[in-house]
Amino acid sequence: MSGPVASAGSQLDHVMAIMEAAFDPAWGEAWNRRQVSDALTMPNTHAFVVNDAGELLDFAASPQTNATGFLLTRYAPGEAELLLIGVRPEMRGRGLGERLIAVLRDHARSHGAERIFLEMRENNPAAELYRKVGFEPIGRRRAYYLLADGTRMDAITYALSL
Repeated sequence: MSGPVASAGSQLDHVMAIMEAAFDPAWGEAWNRRQVSDALTMPNTHAFVVNDAGELLDFAASPQTNATGFLLTRYAPGEAELLLIGVRPEMRGRGLGERLIAVLRDHARSHGAERIFLEMRENNPAAELYRKVGFEPIGRRRAYYLLADGTRMDAITYALSL
């Protein structure tokens, strides 16, 4: 795994536990363990994990037991993409999502990114958080997501200029 909080397998364990708690299975948005693990083997993909105080956890320094939120990102020249973000439901509304995005913003700048992109389903309640921290909708992919019941939902692309 790569990134400032990378290394120990416990980071992946915590990301997966948070994702299981935070992502509603009805939407099919959670990644499986293999997808996350494979992504983190790539040098341009990073995970950040915070505790309930919003402090970044350093899994290389010591084992952690109080992981509360995570963010997964990848970089390309001049840009970053927010792939996944999750906060345990009981900890939402305490600024942890904002803290994770602030960490991403700083890290992206240090990697030469000029903008951060993300894509999400149109009815995702996280849109409120994204707008609050400065993301703006820049595009729509009609009928992009196929839901379990066979219906389709649009994807909205957001961007944040750094």
